[in-house]
Amino acid sequence: MLNFIFIRKLAVFFMMICPLAVYAEEQAASKPEAEEAVKPESFPPKDSPAAAIIRGETAFKRYCILCHGVNADGKGRAAKNYDPKPANLRASDKNTIYKTMIVTKGGAAMGRSAFMPQWSEELTKEQITDVVTYLNSIAEHPPKD
Repeated sequence: MLNFIFIRKLAVFFMMICPLAVYAEEQAASKPEAEEAVKPESFPPKDSPAAAIIRGETAFKRYCILCHGVNADGKGRAAKNYDPKPANLRASDKNTIYKTMIVTKGGAAMGRSAFMPQWSEELTKEQITDVVTYLNSIAEHPPKD
């Protein structure tokens, strides 16, 4: 009887350990792929337009998405609370200077919606430039400055 209990405990122990060993082996096998995906060479240089777009998208998703929406189409979760509705930034025909000014100074200062905040109090000049660069990159009709 004692041997049966010991064998049963041993079997349960191995049933618990084997999946962990397989998992560890899978993780070790996939690690080089993951490390390769985040090599510094895969990132664009900091001062490049590609890097500005990435940073701008990050800032947009943090600060603008609630009103302007995931697709920057003016259909964010909070859009229904505002009249006038937030702008469809993909279809915007405004140039880079105008976009920079409205993000910096806010909607009221530009004769637009007073609900559009003055982001210069929250964002740096570089972040504002990056957001505008991102918006220009997703625009249906990129501005001709």
